[in-house]
Amino acid sequence: MSSFTFPAEQHQAREQARRYAWRSIVLIGATGVVLYLVTGQSQTMKTAWVTDVLSMVPSVALLVAARYELKPPTRHYPFGHFRAMSICFLLTATILLCMGVWLFMEALLKLIHAERPAIGAIVLFGRPVWLGWAMIGALALSLFVGMYCGRIKQPVAKTLQSKALEADSATHRNEWLSEGAGILGILLVAFGWWWADAAAAALISLEIVHEGTQNLRQVIGDLMDEAPSKLGSRELEDLPKRVEDAVRRLPWVQAARVRLREQGHVISGDVFVVPRPGTDLVGAIAADLGGVRSVDWRLHELTMTPVASLEAAETGRPR
Repeated sequence: MSSFTFPAEQHQAREQARRYAWRSIVLIGATGVVLYLVTGQSQTMKTAWVTDVLSMVPSVALLVAARYELKPPTRHYPFGHFRAMSICFLLTATILLCMGVWLFMEALLKLIHAERPAIGAIVLFGRPVWLGWAMIGALALSLFVGMYCGRIKQPVAKTLQSKALEADSATHRNEWLSEGAGILGILLVAFGWWWADAAAAALISLEIVHEGTQNLRQVIGDLMDEAPSKLGSRELEDLPKRVEDAVRRLPWVQAARVRLREQGHVISGDVFVVPRPGTDLVGAIAADLGGVRSVDWRLHELTMTPVASLEAAETGRPR
């Protein structure tokens, strides 16, 4: 298998994604410090802080995967290292899911045991101030940082057609839900509704579980060679049909069937063709395979196999 090179536009987007990953780590790390300083004994703030720390994991995973995915094939890895992105995505999704379940159980136990959060006061400029206001300010800061990180990554994810980056962007964009629940919980505690703190923490943890489950389902599909699907959706792409149409237009092809799979940022697969009688198969495949790959920049390793009929390839046809 040959090495893969990103087209100019996608190469630029990939470098941009790396810069945004570093920017996210710095901004979210700084916000995490602020959240930690005002956490106190609030379960909501503890959950929000853990959420903030976890939201850095996809950016770290992206930077690690980017170092490996374009490494050339070796004897041990003859198909390349493209799945490095999927593996990092899998680790991220697993961490999100496990931490979300743990935080939910912890919040639930606090509700069952009726543990009341003690939100005290801090001294600012010589005057006592309710710590809840500092908590709300920290949550608002985390909300805006998260939404900013999500918005800058979204167009890059579309350019790269990167599911991992899109999932990371969506997680950041959904910060308003978890942080908004946290702010509401702190405000309700101020009115004496002690249970709102743990309830808000449970809502935030459920959002983490949802994101982790969704990402895990998606990455497992990639690792099981699922047919290419649209960004942020389970709906299948029309890329296999476009490749089939391109192959059928070749003058020496009588019939064709295509099956594709995603490998991180690239797509590979098989093209089964029923050639017309008298075709010089070696010359025809060598001359036309490059043109078929030009249908989409993500197409990397396509294997064109002559068959007597398409029945042999029918079992691999995406449904």
